[in-house]
Amino acid sequence: MAYVERNTETTSPVRLALIGSGWIGAFHAESAAARIGGTRLEAIADPALGPATELADRLGVAKVTANPADLFVDPDVDGVIIAAPARFHSSLIAAAAAAGKHVFCEKPAARTLEELDDALAAVEEAGVELQIGFNRRFAADFAAAKRTIDAGSVGEPRLLRSLTRDPNTTDAIPNADRTPQWTIFLETLIHDFDTLNWFNQGAVPEQVHVMADALVEPSLKDAGYLDTAVVTIRYSNGAIAVAEANFSALYGYDVRGEVFGSAGMVQAGSLHKTSATSYTAHGFSGETPRLNVELFHDAYTAEIAHFAEVIRSRRDGTPAPELVAPGGADARAALALALACIKSVDTSAPVNLADVLPAAVQASALPADAR
Repeated sequence: MAYVERNTETTSPVRLALIGSGWIGAFHAESAAARIGGTRLEAIADPALGPATELADRLGVAKVTANPADLFVDPDVDGVIIAAPARFHSSLIAAAAAAGKHVFCEKPAARTLEELDDALAAVEEAGVELQIGFNRRFAADFAAAKRTIDAGSVGEPRLLRSLTRDPNTTDAIPNADRTPQWTIFLETLIHDFDTLNWFNQGAVPEQVHVMADALVEPSLKDAGYLDTAVVTIRYSNGAIAVAEANFSALYGYDVRGEVFGSAGMVQAGSLHKTSATSYTAHGFSGETPRLNVELFHDAYTAEIAHFAEVIRSRRDGTPAPELVAPGGADARAALALALACIKSVDTSAPVNLADVLPAAVQASALPADAR
């Protein structure tokens, strides 16, 4: 008997390194180490060596360092996942790109357009991949809504809505006094801004108007803290969008989107953790998600899997994913809206983006294949 000859050659794993071992960094690390086939978590960097070492031990990662620069010079690292605090994002993007590493970065990619432009220039010069962590694009329901919009099933967009309500257990926000000013725009609503730009792709945001307050923690308002906001956006195609956020939804994590158009409507997002519903003498009820890694478990995993596949395509010549992930222009467009919101709060008036941030507005209108 002769054995049938088979090609058992396998491609080497895509080797990823993590910067920042907090809760979202830990989730991405678990994805790279265990949830995604064909990837390996090569190293972890975090100035807090204790938590980083615990994470590395749990995931079987041998390399741990307090200095991200060690990852950039490591020839065994193909790409880095940046999950450090937002104030470090732009400099880490630039440093990783300069070292020839592909980059996945959590939002926001920077705190100012100047910072972001420097980082994007480094990415352009190095020719590396930059993917931004706008995870809703990888959520099944949001992606299905986008396909419906692109197919023309809702017609011309007229009204758009996106909301984020963070879960809480009491009507008080833990550590609210340590929340950086403008977090609600730069780190929360920035997801909604990207979603609205994506749903209304090709149109340019022209004007924003914000109403915001500290309704959950009113004692912190004088210090610049905001926990509740409603943003109205006028787009160049005439569509009007509303983005809203609140940091204290007692019923659970609530993220939804909607596009109403000339031919119909599409919605995305659900409050239900599972489809199981109980019916008792008190009525009917169901579980709701309490963590973003519950609500967006599959989306967070899929975005890292996509990042790895793009690296594999560029490294090994395998077919590239059909989906175009959010990149630098998308990060810039969403950041532009966040910064315009801050100006609207400061002036208590509508803000025309074309007057304040013309380059950012232009970037938001780039076709998907140019991002």
